[in-house]
Amino acid sequence: MREQATLAVCAGSFDPVTPGHLDVIIRAAGLFDRVIALVAVNPAKEGRHPIPRRVAMLREELSHPRVTVDSWDGLLVDYCRKVGADVLVRGVRTHADVAQELSMAEMNLAVAGVRTVFLPTSPGLGHVSSTLVTELGDSDGGAAAPA
Repeated sequence: MREQATLAVCAGSFDPVTPGHLDVIIRAAGLFDRVIALVAVNPAKEGRHPIPRRVAMLREELSHPRVTVDSWDGLLVDYCRKVGADVLVRGVRTHADVAQELSMAEMNLAVAGVRTVFLPTSPGLGHVSSTLVTELGDSDGGAAAPA
């Protein structure tokens, strides 16, 4: 039996929110006491939607008593330290995702003592990415892609 609550952070750009994102966050809520869905600024990506809109989209889609939504513009480990998070949750679709995430997970553990848990994509969601959803929306004259 655990004596202390486990706080997990599911971070991403969420631009836009996809069914895969929501699946990982909700599944994480089944594994941890509290989960923060964190809209994180990624300097390597040019955002389509401003951060406040992404936060609003996540809040509209998520209704779970153990999940809250926040945003952060800085190092993820600094956010984890700030809120006392024990774990980062990363959704992975392919072996390439795992390979990319593994070195970051090792660094986060070494630098900040934050563990990373990888959740594989649920069946039927592996093909969905934010990039694909955005491209589908753009090809339809700017209409939102179906979720």
